[in-house]
Amino acid sequence: MPPTPHTIAPADARLRVEYRWAPLDALLAEPGLLAVFGFGDDAPATHADPRYLHVALPAFGSAPFECWQVGGDVRCGRHDGIAWSEDGTLQFGALEIPDDGDAEAATRRAYERLQAWLGGSDYPHPLRIWNYLDAITDGDSDDERYRRFCVGRAQGLGRDLAPGELPAATAIGHPLPTGRLQLYWLAARSAGTPLENPRQLQAWRYPRQYGPQAPGFARALLPPSPGMPLLISGTAAIVGHASRHGDSLQTQFEEILANLDSLVTAARTLRPGLPPLASRQTRLKAYVRDAQDLAMVDALLAQRFPDLPRVVLHGHVCRRELAVEIDGVHG
Repeated sequence: MPPTPHTIAPADARLRVEYRWAPLDALLAEPGLLAVFGFGDDAPATHADPRYLHVALPAFGSAPFECWQVGGDVRCGRHDGIAWSEDGTLQFGALEIPDDGDAEAATRRAYERLQAWLGGSDYPHPLRIWNYLDAITDGDSDDERYRRFCVGRAQGLGRDLAPGELPAATAIGHPLPTGRLQLYWLAARSAGTPLENPRQLQAWRYPRQYGPQAPGFARALLPPSPGMPLLISGTAAIVGHASRHGDSLQTQFEEILANLDSLVTAARTLRPGLPPLASRQTRLKAYVRDAQDLAMVDALLAQRFPDLPRVVLHGHVCRRELAVEIDGVHG
């Protein structure tokens, strides 16, 4: 990858996430656009600009584009199958790996490439990672694809990350086969602060019943700059390490909101200027396991947060009993 000429201090990093209804080319022409994401069949499948990424999860209705706006001048390109863009403080990157059914091998290859990329860049610190793969809960016991994904991720990283190094993350299953693992990330020159939820056991401490390799992510990450929002991992109805309310989507939704509120409260102890949950600065993205539940989740979000921008997607959560998961940014 070419050397980066910028010299902006990490504390100057700025990131604003918006959900926008506008033509894609108009969005790409805006100054300071680091990345833009399209969801579902209505969004373009590809674009020549490396800052655009299509996420192959069906959307409820016609979803807006998700736009990442930054404070510096953006340059972008492609290198060895990785699409990237950067502004001197933050970097977006994305790659796709063929997946022939061996989730462990595909994930190992993806994370080996991610590690090599970060290690050779001026942005060595991943703040937030998204993982989308086929059939995430197929397979029994330790052969379940999500468990193999966790093993492959640890192998690709080459070591167990210390708790203070863990990024925020989401892992969701495609409801229809794509034959690929899609991975994208936000990285920075300086590390952020991983946050945990007092209501939940840290994922990296999960007991053996959840697989041979505990998941490697933090519940949220507070970036190094106050000009950036809290980055919230995929959050489900889990208390301690146990799934709750397997027979009620609505009760799972309420449990998720309690977890999100707990995370934001924890973040505000470190950054008191953050507003409470569901301010105008909150952006939420919901992943719903069953297509027939998409309208219900959209209605629950609209009822609870009528002024909040949102995206609702059809995607499989990494535990079969969990009907919905929510991630987002705040502040």
